[in-house]
Amino acid sequence: MKIRTRLRRALTRLTRDASFLAVGAPLHLLMGLLLFVLFGFVWESVAGADGGWPIGLGFTVVLTVLCVPALTAAQCWRFRRLLGIDIPRPGWRRPWRQFGYHFLAGMLFGGLETLVVALITAGLATSLTTVWVYAIPWKWRIEHPEYSTQAAYISVAGLLVLAAVPYLAAALVRLESEVVPALLGRSREEDLARRVEDLTESRAGAVDAADAERRRIERDLHDGAQQRLVSLALNLGIARATLVDLPPEAREVIDAAHREAKEAIEELSSLVRGLHPAVLDELGLDAALSGLAARAPLPVRLRTDLPRRPAPAVEAVAYFVVSEALTNVAKHAPEATRADVTVIRLGGILRVVIADDGLGGADPARGSGLTGLAQRVRSVDGTFRMSSPVGGPTMMSVDLPCQS
Repeated sequence: MKIRTRLRRALTRLTRDASFLAVGAPLHLLMGLLLFVLFGFVWESVAGADGGWPIGLGFTVVLTVLCVPALTAAQCWRFRRLLGIDIPRPGWRRPWRQFGYHFLAGMLFGGLETLVVALITAGLATSLTTVWVYAIPWKWRIEHPEYSTQAAYISVAGLLVLAAVPYLAAALVRLESEVVPALLGRSREEDLARRVEDLTESRAGAVDAADAERRRIERDLHDGAQQRLVSLALNLGIARATLVDLPPEAREVIDAAHREAKEAIEELSSLVRGLHPAVLDELGLDAALSGLAARAPLPVRLRTDLPRRPAPAVEAVAYFVVSEALTNVAKHAPEATRADVTVIRLGGILRVVIADDGLGGADPARGSGLTGLAQRVRSVDGTFRMSSPVGGPTMMSVDLPCQS
């Protein structure tokens, strides 16, 4: 059973390789034929021959130029259809690489492919010589016994050729699989540029998806958990006001539960605003930052200059930067007496600057929340800069690209 499986696989592989080489041979040799005709017209022009060679030369040149992209597409199809190798179509920044392949390497491969296909054909034909001899009338074989012996030798030679052909075909297919994609595919610069473009698009999609997920969480918290807590606090307030004949211990429990419910509502409201405030979608970054500055635990001077709104993802990052920066000032710089927030648009850049008069000493390299802040900025191709010398002041500058 294993021998039969191996034979089936070997036959399938040989059929695939033979088909690949048989299709490639005429494609490669076609360019050789055009080159031969082109050289013929050039030779006529050098020899001074009269006639219509200029027209023929021009026609051959135009036909050759038109055939190059068609042959390149045919080669890419051959690799994709017969070998499952996808060769990206090359750009026209380096067209001479395609001409060089079809005129030089292509013709070499075409000769080798023709040789392998010829060996397959000859091997099949010669291995059946004995069968053909025995198809001749027996009287003729008796009169010429030497032909049977020669036929046996030829059949053995054909079988040896057929035994060697799979290795030759596989070696040539492997050689083309390594050489052709490097010559006909995109150059290293084009491939890197395409990969950078794909990564940029995928990262933009990931940023948009994360922003949409934050908005969904904000809506779920606002419409779900927050409303339940408000209902709980309301019921506890009604119970505290109406159930006046309860024991003091029970009233203390109700008072504590009512107080904790209100504190939980405040914390959840702060969390919801930190995720993605509704005012950011409705009124824009200016109004959202104004509310943020009004709720800050220290005086904040806000200056904004936004002729038009940036993209939603950029607005979300800018709001997050200002929110985290003011939180860090209140948490790590209690000695600060004021903070300045400036948000201006300079062409295709949204610049956000946050400064405070604290004692400084903040360092993103120490693994604080500033590291996550810088990563959030870089997620939209922004730049993050910070200056916080010991003794102050501290200044954070963020540039966010916005093309809208």
